[in-house]
Amino acid sequence: MNKRTWLIKLRKRKMMTQQEVASKAFIERSYYAQIENGIRKPSSEVTVKLGEVLDFHASSFNLEENPFSIALKNAPVVLAHCDTQLRYTWIYNTPDLVPDEHIGKTDIELDNNEGNRALMRLKQDVLEEKAPINRVVSIPLKTRTVSYNVYAHPLLNEEGIIIGVATASTEISISNQKDGQNDHT
Repeated sequence: MNKRTWLIKLRKRKMMTQQEVASKAFIERSYYAQIENGIRKPSSEVTVKLGEVLDFHASSFNLEENPFSIALKNAPVVLAHCDTQLRYTWIYNTPDLVPDEHIGKTDIELDNNEGNRALMRLKQDVLEEKAPINRVVSIPLKTRTVSYNVYAHPLLNEEGIIIGVATASTEISISNQKDGQNDHT
């Protein structure tokens, strides 16, 4: 298994050591180090504790080995989690950027453009309304603009408290910025 760089980035964003995370999650530091390094997969109880300490949803561990990931690998679908400050805590299948570049950042910190501002408004609306929302958002990438049908819903912890937003974005059209022609998928 590969090193869990997303987990390391979340820990560093909180300015915590492995020992501090382990202590707050009531586990040994060596066990936590093995989790970060991808050597061990934590139990569901430990994933919940780590999620509480580092502000992510425990399902992030389950998603990294999900059999659907093979089917989604080349599909025009982006899956993501963010916290209540709209900072990414997990992302899968993102175009144009390395997924780990997203962790700990908001959409506008990645690229301040109208599409990313619209995506952040959608997520904020989900947090305020405490309900799922579906919208079409167009995101300008380096070589093209992609329109997504974005389904966003509240992400809850074990106690039912909103800890963020989960999104599933399906590509619905691409606009080639060079010649202005649209390819519809």
